Amino acid sequence: MQQLSEQEQIRREKLSAIRKAGINPYPADLFPVDHTTTDIRENFEEGKKVVIAGRLMSRRIQGKASFAELQDSKGRIQVYFNRDEICTGEDKSKYNDFYKKWLDIGDFIGIEGELFKTQVGEMTVMVKDFHLLSKSIRPLPLPKIDKEGNVHDGFNDPEQRYRQRYADLAVNPKVKEIFVKRTKLFNAMRNFFNEKGYFEVETPILQSIPGGAAARPFVTHHNALDIPLYLRIANELYLKRLIVGGFDGVYEFSKNFRNEGMDRTHNPEFTAMEIYVAYKDYNWMMEFTEKLLEHCAIAVNGTTEATFGEHKIDFKAPYERLTMTDAIKEYTGFDITGKSEKELYDAAKEMGIEVDDTMGKGKLIDEIFGEKCEGNFIQPTFITDYPKEMSPLCKEHRENPELTERFELMVCGKEVANAYSELNDPIDQRERFEEQLKLSEKGDDEAMFIDNDFLRSLEYGMPPTSGLGIGMDRLIMFLTNKQSIQEVLFFPQMKPEKKAVELNEDEKAVYKLLKADEIFELNEIKEKSGLSNKKWDKSLKGLRKHKMIEVFKEDDDMKIKIS
Repeated sequence: MQQLSEQEQIRREKLSAIRKAGINPYPADLFPVDHTTTDIRENFEEGKKVVIAGRLMSRRIQGKASFAELQDSKGRIQVYFNRDEICTGEDKSKYNDFYKKWLDIGDFIGIEGELFKTQVGEMTVMVKDFHLLSKSIRPLPLPKIDKEGNVHDGFNDPEQRYRQRYADLAVNPKVKEIFVKRTKLFNAMRNFFNEKGYFEVETPILQSIPGGAAARPFVTHHNALDIPLYLRIANELYLKRLIVGGFDGVYEFSKNFRNEGMDRTHNPEFTAMEIYVAYKDYNWMMEFTEKLLEHCAIAVNGTTEATFGEHKIDFKAPYERLTMTDAIKEYTGFDITGKSEKELYDAAKEMGIEVDDTMGKGKLIDEIFGEKCEGNFIQPTFITDYPKEMSPLCKEHRENPELTERFELMVCGKEVANAYSELNDPIDQRERFEEQLKLSEKGDDEAMFIDNDFLRSLEYGMPPTSGLGIGMDRLIMFLTNKQSIQEVLFFPQMKPEKKAVELNEDEKAVYKLLKADEIFELNEIKEKSGLSNKKWDKSLKGLRKHKMIEVFKEDDDMKIKIS
């Protein structure tokens, strides 16, 4: 059974009182909003009649009058409740009971009123009538502000904010700006492509073969077909099928899924943009990418410049270009040209890089570059001409058969974009897939599958094509100065929420004395708790049962810490 806090119980009692008064706390009727808070501020007219709606976020009741704040999707506005303006007859219950006693902070209300300015010049809505649109039965985690303007108990714990994004957006209005900018980025990119005549498409998320990237997929089962299916790791192979079919340029914003680790820059579900343009190569795509990102930065922030942590970055074209071979040589002194798998393995070990026997040449080079080079590229930099083993879908370099015509765009030590002159030789592509199959048999669980249908499409002929992929989540991180990918996703993937544990007062007192990541002397905490021996033993037993604490011996002393 759900345990309710005192505040939740009180709100439910108010809900019952509202219903007993014949008022529907969750009406279905349309409410005829005709202004937002922004409309009011930008087009203020004294005495103008307005109809607005939003959450009640604060109020100061002074007898028969009250100033409050209403928050809608655009911001906040001050509203003024006066008993005699709302209750023009002898019955004052709408103000005295409904407004003063039954409404709470967080309730959605609709207001009909007139605009005026207070003596200090604050734009305000004089309430002529109000309607409850939705009763809030759980208090919002609103921060407290003291007389000096200091904020206390702010809703700023990341885990709580990500789990309860709805509450985060309601009480931390600046969070919404991140997602407004995210939408601006998508719109800017889409407009850039559409103006050039490229065609937005949709491709399957459930795939019989997960292709287009080297990654571990999520697997499921289709009952009707009785076959395994995989969540998309990339949409590349389907988009290239459309180039085979006759489109000159196609793009897609795709949700991709990779069953891999999670950290501040990786989420198992993420958004990528991929575009493929016929009769182009990776040199053309580099210039295209520069112009695209310059355009997007201006659309999102009004400037090509952005701040990311301690770095000032500039997306204004052109960007520096450096081959992967030269990058590794510059930062490690090691030349990867012509090296065997064993030579690369030994070199990586000497550099202190963690490697294993399942890694082929491509993976070893990738590890060397990732560990020793990536972090040095702060300003947008194209790393070009990757070794063939790293790029099984990429065309062989026209001047060096050991390399491919590929680039990655690095910003602040992270990859933002990846592009190729696409491999369109079906025989070469089949051989590359077969090499990937050997890596899979060797134990590489990220090696690509052989996609025979894609190979068949190439056999019909694909024109020279260049493709580009951009990690949209990572790009918006750079444009909004957010260090964690969870900050730019409305609902990031989280570990299952721990069920609330009900503690008695003695257990709460002991637990409150402990702090996360700190170890205490058991006797010290016992003394601070002030509990009798019997209550102390019982409290410890209860906390250990709920796996909330650990008691252990260290240096002949008994210690205690939070689990």
